[in-house]
Amino acid sequence: MSGSEVDALLDEMRQHGWESYVFGPRDAPHAVGLAYRRKTCADVLILHAEDDATAYRMPLPPNADLFAPGTVSWHYHATAEWTIRAMLALPEPGSPDAPLAMLTPPPDCGVPAELRRTTTIRPNPRRAHAAT
Repeated sequence: MSGSEVDALLDEMRQHGWESYVFGPRDAPHAVGLAYRRKTCADVLILHAEDDATAYRMPLPPNADLFAPGTVSWHYHATAEWTIRAMLALPEPGSPDAPLAMLTPPPDCGVPAELRRTTTIRPNPRRAHAAT
């Protein structure tokens, strides 16, 4: 999958209500994150490079830090292509195949605090005040 195809998938995610986060300088970010908040959980995608990406679903208690999860119900780490595809294929919360177990997240789930000192957040206006 080319970078332009990854960009197209990311644009599709944003069009469906995913929030965007850029960690570090905009012209040379340390990582890029996308998050989709629901009533009880959030789906999070973190891109470090085209060959290094992580996705996870985490519970969403009040004041949850999306990029430092204490528990996850699902996680995946691979190239950007496969990680995005895995995230998009994840069953909706509450569906029979949705992950339910609470797991200790591996170290690649999240973005270290030192890389989050400069963060640009782009909330998705389509998702303002909406939750599923």
